[in-house]
Amino acid sequence: MPQASPAVIGARTMIGPSGFGPIPRLAFGLFRPRRKVLGTEMAGRIEAVGKDVTTFAVGEDVIAFTGLEMGCHAEYITMPANGKVVHKPQNLSFPQAAALSFAGTSALHFLRGKGDVKSGETVLIIGASGALGTMGVQIAKYFGAHVTGVCSTADLELVSSLGADRVVDYTQTDITSSGEIFDVVFDTVGALPLGKIRRMLRPSGRGVVAAGSLLDNITAPIWSLMGDQKFSAGIAAETVEDMRLLADMAAKGALRPVIDRVYSLDQITLAHAHVGSGHKAGNVVVELAQA
Repeated sequence: MPQASPAVIGARTMIGPSGFGPIPRLAFGLFRPRRKVLGTEMAGRIEAVGKDVTTFAVGEDVIAFTGLEMGCHAEYITMPANGKVVHKPQNLSFPQAAALSFAGTSALHFLRGKGDVKSGETVLIIGASGALGTMGVQIAKYFGAHVTGVCSTADLELVSSLGADRVVDYTQTDITSSGEIFDVVFDTVGALPLGKIRRMLRPSGRGVVAAGSLLDNITAPIWSLMGDQKFSAGIAAETVEDMRLLADMAAKGALRPVIDRVYSLDQITLAHAHVGSGHKAGNVVVELAQA
């Protein structure tokens, strides 16, 4: 059971964030996707293992993350035992488990890694109702931060239910002009230029952008060298250690992947259209078969 993620949409359309122009085609394919089978993550049941595999067994439920190698939009996939594969927490459904890796590892990368979130700090999350935003709210709270989430009117209750201390409706309030400052500003959707994020940070604050433009990617390291404020934009790192942490958090009830819709494989066009609309809350999962 894989997810229809923004990364998959980007690989299919070969369109990246603002300013990247034809660059994504070099990564994903000049005229068509280089990877014939898309999909970056999945949850399923092990059907067979190699003779030397001791960490996994037939019949066990697992979560796997292939990242840019893709291949998860399939009924079967082969993974190395030492790859990004972890056991599925029993308290997660297969759709929830399928939605754990992509947004979870990205949120960890930008919040714990680049954002260096500490207990008691204030964190602003732009796009708090999306796949990355819903993970970000919960992960920031897990590390002890005071979280302000920004989303649309329809998702205020959802973001509040995930633990946000405060939720701002961007259709009613422009938080960028409120004069408030934060320790960390996490833009999950590339909605703000770094210049605006910079003005919303404390003198030693950190600004992190998950879907940053080419200009953001160039500017972030330069500004980070010019003062105590630090900035990061770009691609998130993916590690099996982070997946284990996410699975452990989920098993403890500290992390709940949010599912917007589940589509069958023959509805994959609808799934991609819904993700591309920008109006989903949480994750969109594709069901290949009953696990």
